[in-house]
Amino acid sequence: MAVEEEGLRVFQSVRIKIGEAKNLPSYPGPNKMRDCYCTVNLDQEEVFRTKIVEKSLCPFYGEDFYCEIPRSFRYLSFYIFDRDVFRRDSIIGKVAIQKEDLQKYHNRDTWFQLQHVDADSEVQGKVHLDLRLSEVITDTGVVCHKLAARIVECQGLPIVNGQCDPYATVTLAGPLRSEAKKTKVKRKTTNPQFDEVFYFEVTRPCSYSRKSHFDFEEEDVDRLEIRVDLWNASNLKFGDEFLGELRVPLKVLRQSSSYEAWYFLQPRDNGSRSLKQDGLGSLRLNVVYTEDHVFSSHYYSPLRDLLLKSADVEPVSASAAHVLGEVCREKQEAAIPLVRLFLHCGRIVPFLSAIANAEVKRTQDPNTIFRGNSLTSKCIDETMKLAGMHYLHVTLKPVIEEICQSHRSCEIDPVKLRDGENLESNMENLRQYVDRVFTVITKSGVSCPTVMCDIFFCLREAAAKRFQDDPDVRYTAVSSFIFLRFFAPAILSPNLFHLTPHHTDPQTSRTLTLVSKTIQTLGSLSKSKSASFKESYMATFYDFFNEQKYTDAVKNFLDLISSSGRRDPKSIEQPILLKEGFMIKRAQGRKRFGMKNFKKRWFRLTNHEFTYRKCKGDQPLYSIPIENILAVEKLEEESFKMKNANNCVEAKDWIDVLTKVSQCNQRRLTFYHPSAHLNGHWLCCRATSDTAPGCSPCTGGLPADIQLAIDGDRETERIYSLFNSYMGRLEKMQEACGSKSVYDGPEQEEYSAFVIDDPQETYKTLRQIVAAVAALEQEHAQYRRDKFKKTRYGSQEHPIGDKSFQSYIRQQSETSTHSM
Repeated sequence: MAVEEEGLRVFQSVRIKIGEAKNLPSYPGPNKMRDCYCTVNLDQEEVFRTKIVEKSLCPFYGEDFYCEIPRSFRYLSFYIFDRDVFRRDSIIGKVAIQKEDLQKYHNRDTWFQLQHVDADSEVQGKVHLDLRLSEVITDTGVVCHKLAARIVECQGLPIVNGQCDPYATVTLAGPLRSEAKKTKVKRKTTNPQFDEVFYFEVTRPCSYSRKSHFDFEEEDVDRLEIRVDLWNASNLKFGDEFLGELRVPLKVLRQSSSYEAWYFLQPRDNGSRSLKQDGLGSLRLNVVYTEDHVFSSHYYSPLRDLLLKSADVEPVSASAAHVLGEVCREKQEAAIPLVRLFLHCGRIVPFLSAIANAEVKRTQDPNTIFRGNSLTSKCIDETMKLAGMHYLHVTLKPVIEEICQSHRSCEIDPVKLRDGENLESNMENLRQYVDRVFTVITKSGVSCPTVMCDIFFCLREAAAKRFQDDPDVRYTAVSSFIFLRFFAPAILSPNLFHLTPHHTDPQTSRTLTLVSKTIQTLGSLSKSKSASFKESYMATFYDFFNEQKYTDAVKNFLDLISSSGRRDPKSIEQPILLKEGFMIKRAQGRKRFGMKNFKKRWFRLTNHEFTYRKCKGDQPLYSIPIENILAVEKLEEESFKMKNANNCVEAKDWIDVLTKVSQCNQRRLTFYHPSAHLNGHWLCCRATSDTAPGCSPCTGGLPADIQLAIDGDRETERIYSLFNSYMGRLEKMQEACGSKSVYDGPEQEEYSAFVIDDPQETYKTLRQIVAAVAALEQEHAQYRRDKFKKTRYGSQEHPIGDKSFQSYIRQQSETSTHSM
């Protein structure tokens, strides 16, 4: 979901690696150990939770999380919780990184000290305040100054203890006075509309001559301030919870009798109280925050066209796509946007075929084919993740669920056997699991996506042509991807591939590790399979699978998925699961005078229907055919006082996938009602009929493919950003081309990192890349200048207290000064 800004779309995303915590405070009891988990929060809204690591003060998580961020935020926060024996969660500490500081820690492991958590540190939301100063003449002719303080509204307040019933106190404060007034409580809303005005006497009545309203005594204005405190009305005996404050000195009214602005709420006393940071331990994180500013499609045509013709460039190492892989320090950086762009434009197979052929020609040993972390390997990995996710689910999900539910012991390491366990019995359990997984994989060839089959055919042909004396290389070239990089990782970490909803327990995780190792070796077609295991117990276990039938099954499977012209049979019309999970459903009561009701239900969306049921696995209570979903829009929360999904990220995921479904419908609606129909009328347009046509235009673009919707312009913007950030290495590569052109001796060390087969052709491509990047950079710079001129500090978009915007203003001011 992008934020639209006058022809430009802004996307935010974050990729996080949660490493480990260390030196957590011990539990105040005889055990001293803790059962801890970590959450990821946008401000205070939880969007991800790790597994619980039991009985440790230095828990290792090792979990990755990625999400598109659908709203503005001030802090990316991480909370460490302890779950005690009564299954109650208590906060140990937190790490809160301000949005403007995220770039400081970009893509590098960093240890953060945990901070204490209290009400003064848990602040989010913004307030719209309007101040007006006026003169009042009393009946006796005395002049005094009065202030009207209007609390218009708040946005984005936190939910505390499962509720948000906010109210505000407004105080005129000075050294010798403090006068406070209070708004009404607004129930069940994080965006309260107060619109209340409070009047305060600023100066005492005086009998001297009338003065202008902005010329009152200096000591009066400089010592007075308006303070607004936000509170959550609590039903508990401990009192109301503090949500934040803002302070506005009355000297803002010196130049004008009125002042209106948005403010970010701040901690009490503006955070001046020092928080203890010792004794809580620390947390290791790696955070990559990305903000993409995407222009209209025509701006990207030169760079996009240059990239898309990469497959036709001879040699391919001189192409723009290959150059990107050369200048990026990590191949994965280049692979992700390249694959998505080529998939979007239907050019992925010729591109991968070209770079794979080039890599095979450089490979000297058939046993090392596609074993490195090259651009080819990373691009094929990414393609399989995107195009093969449904295939992975259809193939592995049932058997993974079976392993998780049956919970049979499969430990075959004699050293790790627990009391009462039998080694032979465990080996038999593991053998059955491996057989089951091996069978579903080798029987799944007909379901393998066509794009993957076409890629595997190219790999097979390139390897067989390069190593004609090795009859097995046509198999190992394909198995190194489908087994080693696709099935084995999914078995090892099923939660990362959405095969399990939760993290597996330690015993199941160990079982899946052993299964993954065995499947990986079975698929490798190694000549000496037992020798490929470092552990003697694995070599012993592998003797179960030395029969020729396993080798034959692997080869038959690899032949099928890498055959020329192979296509998915049209008869395969299995429902494709797009998304499932709990949401809150609103419905009209069945009684004649029934109330509106909200119920938690398990929703499941496939490419055939949208259903809900009481719990996962139950029979559907209701089904909506996919062709009946005509539009999907986000409605006004105030109309319902209830959120559908657990958090904003989950809500965005549902909206995105349902929108893609509705966009494929030829009967798509063009107008909708953004509010509810209550008390006999629509709250938005006041129309009385519940079937009245919508009053607001529907959003959404052109129809998109349900399974693989890619924004080509956004991916090209990401590639532009990479080229721009690696401009120094592009220049180095240009120098290397010049050096190779005039000097045909041993490569200089500083240039040896680049693969340059044709210096003249590569240099030509580099000049085209630099020109395309410069043109886009010019557009970005012009956009920044225009935005700087139009944006007002204190607006709803950039409230007072927005440190990132303050930094932006300084940067633009410096840029303007230097350019004069």
